[in-house]
Amino acid sequence: MRIAPVLLAGAFALAGCGKSDQPADAPAGGNAAVEAPAPTIEPTAAMGEQVFKRCVACHTIDAGGANGIGPNLHGIVGRAVASYAGFSYSGAMKAKGGVWDAAALDAFVAEPMKALPGTRMAFAGVIDPADRKALFLYLEAQK
Repeated sequence: MRIAPVLLAGAFALAGCGKSDQPADAPAGGNAAVEAPAPTIEPTAAMGEQVFKRCVACHTIDAGGANGIGPNLHGIVGRAVASYAGFSYSGAMKAKGGVWDAAALDAFVAEPMKALPGTRMAFAGVIDPADRKALFLYLEAQK
C-alpha cells in the first residue's frame, strides 16, 4: 500500500493548481472581472487632421485652394451651406440652407446621404462620434 501516500500527495498538489487569483474580498460566483472603463481620450484638431485624410480624395483644405470632386473645405465652419465659389452644388445641397456649424457638420458627416437625400457626396460617413468631433476641430482651425 505504498501507492496510497503517493496518490494522496499528488491530489493535494493538483488541488493547489486551481486556486483563483481573485482577492479574498472579490465577489464569489466565477471569474468575471469587473474592469474600470478605459480612459476617454479627448479629440483634438491633430486627430482630426488624421481623420481628414479620408476626405482628401474629393476635398482640398488650403486657403483659396481649388475645388476637387467636392468643394474646398477651408473655412467651412460658420460658412453658409453651398456657398464656396466655383463649385457646382447639388440641388439638395443648394436647398439645404443654413450654415455649417458643429451640429450641421456632425449630422451630415455621420451619414451624408441619409442626412441630405439627393446629395452627390457618395461617402458612407464617419461613424465614430469622437472622430467626427476631431474632424470638426480640425476644420474649425482652418481659418
